[in-house]
Amino acid sequence: MPTPIGKGRLPILTNRPTPPKSIIRTNLRALTAAPMRPPLLLLSLILLACTQTTPDTPASFPAPPVGFPETFEAGTKGAYAAGPEALPSGPWLFEEALIGSADQDHKNGARAARLRGRGRLTMRFDAPAGVRRIRISSARYGQDAPSTWELWLSRDGGRRFERAGLPVTAAGFLPTVRTFEVAPSGPLRLQIRKTDNGAGRLNIDDIDLDGAATGVVAGVGAAPPAVLPPAVVVPAGAGTLPPAGPRESHLTLGNPSGATSDPLNSSNFLLLKPQYACAYNARRGTPTWVSWHLNAAWLGQAPRQDDFRPDAALPRQFYAVTPQSYRGGGFDRGHCCPSGDRTADLDDNSATFLMTNMLPQAPHNNQQTWSALEEYARSQVRRGQELYIIMGGYGQGGTGTNGYVTTLDQGRVTVPARIWKVLVILPEGRDDLARISAGSPDLRVLAVDTPNDQAVSPDWRQYLTSVDAIEAATGLDLLSALPVPVQARLQKLVDSGRAQ
Repeated sequence: MPTPIGKGRLPILTNRPTPPKSIIRTNLRALTAAPMRPPLLLLSLILLACTQTTPDTPASFPAPPVGFPETFEAGTKGAYAAGPEALPSGPWLFEEALIGSADQDHKNGARAARLRGRGRLTMRFDAPAGVRRIRISSARYGQDAPSTWELWLSRDGGRRFERAGLPVTAAGFLPTVRTFEVAPSGPLRLQIRKTDNGAGRLNIDDIDLDGAATGVVAGVGAAPPAVLPPAVVVPAGAGTLPPAGPRESHLTLGNPSGATSDPLNSSNFLLLKPQYACAYNARRGTPTWVSWHLNAAWLGQAPRQDDFRPDAALPRQFYAVTPQSYRGGGFDRGHCCPSGDRTADLDDNSATFLMTNMLPQAPHNNQQTWSALEEYARSQVRRGQELYIIMGGYGQGGTGTNGYVTTLDQGRVTVPARIWKVLVILPEGRDDLARISAGSPDLRVLAVDTPNDQAVSPDWRQYLTSVDAIEAATGLDLLSALPVPVQARLQKLVDSGRAQ
């Protein structure tokens, strides 16, 4: 009986296209049925075997297991529990996600990925360099409510991801393609995040990567390109939709310490971010002050990201405080610019979790007194006000859950003795500096200075003071952009009668 094709194949003698499997089977039946002399039969089998081609990749250097588009047709994961999934494109991590094949899964083939809650699909491998365009199909599952998802990209092997383009709302019952333009550079890996956290489930299908010149970036075993419907192109890095009101400069009222972006100025280093401005003291491992603007344009429905991390914008010679710097110290990683003040966009919210925005705060101070003050500020926005806020700490030594402590992280992070905040509140409008300088009758200046300990009262109104008093304690020049007479008048006020 002749040896089956595909087993013990002979070396390649030709690169002609492979005949269809039906032709091979027909020829084999003909060869085995007709009387033939053994040499002739052997020669025919050799020629048929030689038409089976193999990749040109040398055996000692196998190509990476990357094949796109990823259609999920080979997937088998049947539970939402987090776990790996080996797919033709490579290994993925599914979190609150599975491979769906039900009639309610809206898909292009027999299967698609299905996500629920805050589900994620993460590549555990790098696509080759040169990707310029990423296409992803999505739809809502069954009759569920629409879902929102985002594409995040990593260029450092999955250690850090950054969002590409805008959030996508999957509202239709047919898979719709969204295309993301990305800058071609080094290896790339993808993470798809379901971000709405609602009850609706989400189908993701047909992830396709286009390269600079060669089209699909593919490796051994790549499937032919899928036929995709027209796409909507979203440039990577695009911002949110236009806000309801103007977002003003975070330094509208001045630079309280004269901070600069000179790396030699390590105790007064200026960090300007879209979400806030900060004077960072690398010697203390904390900000001296953080300043930000707050109005309705900064508030929305973006969920809290909780992605505490070092600030990559610091000069290399600065010690990078990490979330672990606070571990076991008895103090919270206390936001200066609060997460709740940056909810219009996930990127805005994520920026508040940089460690350069943190002070070691006693848990009672952070979770009770300060939380109530932050909510009070946002309540003013809901009343049609806008605010300019400056916050910081001074002194050394606070009392947390482990008792009195002066530093954390082997002396690299100083625990402040006092936590303070100044809020300038005025009706929403334009030309804010001019309105403040003109002495608007609706203007309020609220200053709070609290002890950094567990005995602090939850009622922040007990710690109302004046800007002058905070300046005397810190050495800062607050509200320095205002005319001197206006500054002097406002800084001596104590808002005890109006802080309701």
